[in-house]
Parts: sequence; structure tokens; C-alpha cells
Amino acid sequence: MKTPLLIGAACLLALLSTIGASLPYPILPPLFAAGVSNGLNQFLGLPPKLLFGLALTINPLGLLIGSALLGPMSDRYGRRPVLLITAVGAAIGHAATACALLLESYPLFIVARFITGLLEGNGSVARAMLADRLDGDLRRKALSWLNGAFYMGWLAGPLLAGMTLVWGITVPFWIAVAALLLVALLVAAVLPVEAPSLATTSWWQVARDRHSLNLLREPDLRNLFIVTLAYTCGVTAFYEFYPLWLVEVPGFGARGIAWTTAAMCAVMTTTTMFAGRPFKGEPLLRARRFALITASLIGLLAASNAWVGIAAIILYGIPHSIYNAIVPNWCAERFGAHGQGAVMGLISTTFCLANIIMALVGAVLTLIDTRLILVLGAMLTAWSAWRMQTWHASMARDDRDKLEGALQ
Repeated sequence: MKTPLLIGAACLLALLSTIGASLPYPILPPLFAAGVSNGLNQFLGLPPKLLFGLALTINPLGLLIGSALLGPMSDRYGRRPVLLITAVGAAIGHAATACALLLESYPLFIVARFITGLLEGNGSVARAMLADRLDGDLRRKALSWLNGAFYMGWLAGPLLAGMTLVWGITVPFWIAVAALLLVALLVAAVLPVEAPSLATTSWWQVARDRHSLNLLREPDLRNLFIVTLAYTCGVTAFYEFYPLWLVEVPGFGARGIAWTTAAMCAVMTTTTMFAGRPFKGEPLLRARRFALITASLIGLLAASNAWVGIAAIILYGIPHSIYNAIVPNWCAERFGAHGQGAVMGLISTTFCLANIIMALVGAVLTLIDTRLILVLGAMLTAWSAWRMQTWHASMARDDRDKLEGALQ
């Protein structure tokens, strides 16, 4: 197997999973908020904004469930079959979404977006695939590049939609269908056929008994969940609501938001090219330092004027990218015995859960002041950094006790 093709396939899967999640962002608002009646915004006579909110939430909900289930299922049934099935299934989901838009069928749209999100939760499988087959510095670099692909998807999705909408509202989704089918072919070509599974349990039993949240029974993995949830709640508060801050403070429109986002994503992607380099010292303590810098930039955004805030948004990409280059590789090395798919699934699940939590909390706080959700995000990220310090000290004591016990 050629390593560059393996890494390329994983990064393409990551890119397309976040493109799929972000693709509707510029498409849906005009359908629900332009004041023109259609089958999508008149479903059951419910308020269009309520229908719009559900349409935005349903895909991350699918991602949340898929991230928890698909990683452990790939531990049991193999990375290759799970990646192939989910890539083709997500392509079908995008095709169903396009049909729902043509038919103006809100129920079909919701079902299609949920199933697409469920299957695009295969990012944890891509992480596990790299963690399985690579090691050392190459694994660290590959996981960093994978994170860069996830970041680029959040930029590429809205840009793809914006550039292709002139040819029709469904065109972006058909492009996603074609791209996912090509990735499925690449996965089929790059990953070797795995030995047939000897499992006799049904897929439903595997999903029920081996999902990633079962790892929370382990104290260290429970600490990982708590730290990661606090950190990702902070960063999701940032990226979900900095566009609103850009509207309210510097008075930006869609173009200004797009250029600021493009600058931030460019910084993130550039940083990931260097973030996977070897370093000296304890990984968790290094991640803690960059979590503190991330918290400082989110807090600066909440407290600053227009131009300082824009600089904070763009610079945010540096510490966040380095943090995400450190933590997955450290988790792969320390917790890999629990199954790389399950461990990476826990990380992905936590991210999706943070998206949903902060969207709900932010919907309330922004009614008072947008800066409140940013302050809360900064506080949660800073708290996660403090928790990393105490967790590291606890693990160091446990490791010393185990070593002393082994020597006696």
C-alpha cells in the first residue's frame, strides 16, 4: 500500500464530510427567510425560522450519532468496508437532498440530511485508519494534515455552494455525490481487502454494545471526554457565533464574513503543515499551553473593537491547529488498546455534541448580547486547560505507582 495514497484518501474523506455538513449554509437562508412561500418553509404551517433551525441542526445530530457508532463498528468489521459503505451511502444522501429541494419536500430533506450526517460521521474511521497503519512522526504529521482537511471543508462547502448556485440550487449536492463516489473508488484501490469478520453478532448489537461512549467507563477516557468537551464547546462557541459578531461590530455583510473566514482557514491550513513536527516535552502540557492561547483569543474577540477582533479571528487558527495536531496523536498512542476506531470516535462524538450544546446555549445568550456566548466559550476553553494540568499530574502519579509496583 502506498502511504501517500492512504493519507490522501483519509484527507479527502475528512474534507468531504465537513463540506457535506457546511454545504447548505448559504443555500438554506434564502429558502426559509426570504419571505417567499414554498413547500420547504410552509411545512405543517410551522414558523419558517423554526423549520430553518431544525434543518441546520439535523445534520450535526446525524454526525454525532455516526461519530459514536462508526469508529467502533470499523474496529469490529474493518476500516475498508465501513469507509466504502459510508462514502457511497453519503453520496446517496446528497442525491436525496437534491431531490428533496427539487420536490420542495421538507420531510424528505430532513431525512436525507440526517442520514447524510450519520454516514459522514466516518471521520473517526479515517483517523483510526491512519492511527492503525502509521506510527511515529509520520502518524503525527498525517493526523495534522487530516485536521487541516477537516478545517478546509468548512470553508470549501460554502464556497462550493456559492460558486455553483448560478447553475441551479441542486448543483452543489450533485458535485458532492460525484466527489464521494470518486473517494469510494480511491478507498477501494488504496486499502487492501481485509480478512472476513468472524463476528456472529448483528451490526445493531455491535452499535449498541461497542459505541464510543462505552469508553467513559474508564477513568482516563472519562477525563479525556470532559477536557475535550470543554475545549470544543469553547471553540464551537467561537466559530458558530463570530460571524454574528462580524455583522454586529464591524458591520460586515456576507462578503466580509467570507473573506475573514477564508483568511482564518488559510492560516489554519498553513499551520497544519508544520504542526505535526516532533517536539520535546509532555504532549498534554503542550496542548494545555495552546488551549490557553486559544481561550485568550476568544476572550479578546469578545472584548475588542472591530480590527483587533478581526485579527483575533484570523490568528485563532494557529493555536487551535497545533492543539488538534497534538491531542489525537497522543490519544492514539496512550489509548489505542481500547480500539483506535472507538477512541477517535469518542473525540469526533464530543465535537458534534459540543456543536449542538453551544448552538442551543448561544441561541439564548445572543438574545441578550453576542459577546456573552464568546465569553462563555473563552471560559470553557481556559477551564479545559486547567483540567489538563490536574489530569496530567494525576496520570503521572498513577504511572509512578504502577512502575514502583512492577519493580517490587
